[in-house]
Amino acid sequence: MEKPSAIKIENRVCSAGGGGRRYATTHKFLLDLECTRTFSIPSVTYNAISIGQLARHSGLSTHTLRFYEAEGILHAAGRNASGHREYRSNDVLWLEFVLRLKHTGMPLAEIKRYATLRAEGDATLDARLAMLKLHRQRLANKIEELSTYASALDEKMHLYETMLAQASAPPTKANP
Repeated sequence: MEKPSAIKIENRVCSAGGGGRRYATTHKFLLDLECTRTFSIPSVTYNAISIGQLARHSGLSTHTLRFYEAEGILHAAGRNASGHREYRSNDVLWLEFVLRLKHTGMPLAEIKRYATLRAEGDATLDARLAMLKLHRQRLANKIEELSTYASALDEKMHLYETMLAQASAPPTKANP
């Protein structure tokens, strides 16, 4: 059977496994996804995708992907016969998790530390859990702070709406 020239890409939902770990199977091998419930980057279902395809799907530049690889945030990509980078399903899924951390405000140095711990295996689960708990607390604090700002905006908007309503209301007669 001839290998398809196009790479099949589809959106996939991560299923929850026991003990809080999340797994999915692809072509008879188990992947530790370290993910939340859904993915935003399409998942590769067979073969591999190029750095350009991964850049388009992730919204990152090829330069950023190479930087993440050089910094150890992404594993060194496999290479095809021509020497070009090839990213597999597990690379895409890991990048999705990295982007979630980044979008929630985790500094790149901490993401790099997390990636290093992850590469060391299950012996670092406690340290990774502690990092995620700390980041979650910082995120909760930021959400609370933003909620306070949103409430202040709501109050100001209510004041303006009241002032506009009073300005457009017909004048009332004063009591004698």
